[in-house]
Amino acid sequence: MTYTLPANIADRPITIIGGGTLGRRIALMLSLQGAEVRVFDTDLAVAKAAIEYIATQRHRAVEELGGNPAVRLAAKDNLVDALRDAWLVVEAVPEKLGLKQALFADLDQLAAPDAVLASNSSSFASSEFIGGVGSPERVLNMHFYMPPAVRSVELMSSGHTDPRIIELLMAELPKYALMPHRVRRQSTGFIFNRIWAAIKRESLLVVAEGVADPQDVDALFADVFKSETTPFRFMDEVGLDVVLDIENHYCELAGMENKSAPMLEEYIANGWLGIKSGRGFYNDYA
Repeated sequence: MTYTLPANIADRPITIIGGGTLGRRIALMLSLQGAEVRVFDTDLAVAKAAIEYIATQRHRAVEELGGNPAVRLAAKDNLVDALRDAWLVVEAVPEKLGLKQALFADLDQLAAPDAVLASNSSSFASSEFIGGVGSPERVLNMHFYMPPAVRSVELMSSGHTDPRIIELLMAELPKYALMPHRVRRQSTGFIFNRIWAAIKRESLLVVAEGVADPQDVDALFADVFKSETTPFRFMDEVGLDVVLDIENHYCELAGMENKSAPMLEEYIANGWLGIKSGRGFYNDYA
């Protein structure tokens, strides 16, 4: 069957799968045009917390970025209800390949036939989890960073993605104050993350080997590059559990040992996940 692009998208909902740190921020941005935005999470409390976050942050986002002040938000723990008539579905669940494979098989069965199925995965190409998808032409990577502060979004085909979907999203995403970038061939890590991975890996090793403290690395980075974003503050924003998952995946693909894993595992065992837990490499997150 030939895939048909979604119609009447202005009147249809958008569904975010996963209400965590990035899921709720993605939902915030995609709410700016006044569309109904549904956040699905298997833990309804997480979905409700995501909706509360969007409600508290949205007025400021509309003031700064523009958009429709009207908002319709819904927290869901029933996947069928969450997906009903959505034109765009964005997956933002943990970086576990098996989880994504099972989820996209379900999305393919339950979402509207014309719905675009996008993954926010930062380390897995969508080609890795479409084995159970009957319509792989509607699946792609739509990788966000940390909106609304960082509004870039990378769009990458699975190798089967209908090119018209990329064109549609390149045209639509700026309406939500997002900045789409086309990844022109499949690449593990996309564009920015390939560069960031090298910085992150060496920063972690410098600390794991006792060469420097996180604060030393960040201070040097800020001074040399005149940047407000520094490696360890950024990792605390992302979440150290997510950082570990991504590093493990990259190292596995490269056939190398993740030498920083023991340090990250110790932080995680202590409950120090970064900003979301109140402490990570830094402990000044009140």
